[in-house]
Amino acid sequence: MKQKALVTAGTRGIGAEVALGLARAGYSVTVVGRDPAHGEQAVARIGDARFIQADLSALAEVRRLGERLAAEGSLRLLVNNVGGMWPHRWQTADGIEASFALNHLAPVVLTEALIGAIRAGRPSRIVDVTSSSIQVALLAGAPAYDEIESGEYSGMAVSGRAKLAHLAYTMELARRLRGSGVSVFAADPGAAATPNAAEMTPEILPAALREHWDQVRQGVQRPAAEAARSVLFAATDPSLAGETGLVIDSDCSPSDALAGALSPGLTAAVNALTERALKAAL
Repeated sequence: MKQKALVTAGTRGIGAEVALGLARAGYSVTVVGRDPAHGEQAVARIGDARFIQADLSALAEVRRLGERLAAEGSLRLLVNNVGGMWPHRWQTADGIEASFALNHLAPVVLTEALIGAIRAGRPSRIVDVTSSSIQVALLAGAPAYDEIESGEYSGMAVSGRAKLAHLAYTMELARRLRGSGVSVFAADPGAAATPNAAEMTPEILPAALREHWDQVRQGVQRPAAEAARSVLFAATDPSLAGETGLVIDSDCSPSDALAGALSPGLTAAVNALTERALKAAL
């Protein structure tokens, strides 16, 4: 029997390339996305795959999805690829700023709902897709996490702040599951030509960085299939057997560049904010 893998936001862009790579590696893949047409196209391309429609910005729907999938039995691999960055602020149906909801809260809810199934599938892996946008969020110093939103909206910095919050969760989850047979990794695919990147405008950058817009645009011409390599490495490479708590960079090497900003105080603040936000939403 083939091992089961789940990829969120797996119908286009990097997620679709990850799903395709996993199918080629012998996994039976479930991809989650909002658009049935994109889901149908992805399944036709991937082969041994199924599509589940879900709006991952709606946290109650994310929890129901996790409960449904957990009831199906063991899971060998979870790839939390959902996320993004947007030039202009928008909020979810839960009333939460969308970048924080999709880059952090949604994968927390899904992962926690699936922990039992992932434990049952061990040796298993959880791979959270992270982003070098964290470095943009750090330009003004370590972010505070007293509230979901902090200061003026700038899409790349806001996304980076949410990704840093989720990286804190990822590293803490790795510590919590150490020795359980479940490995937890973060993987940075780097910039790529994705549908989300195609929607970027100069307003996505902090004002001080907008003069570099042309360089940013040139940086997102890299094929999504190439960007997926680091995620697939974290998900499947045998050299990582028995390892956990690593951040894999876009060159498929362990790196401390993004996790270096984490501290016990920052992680505690993220945990407290996450708990408050989920209690209000769920």
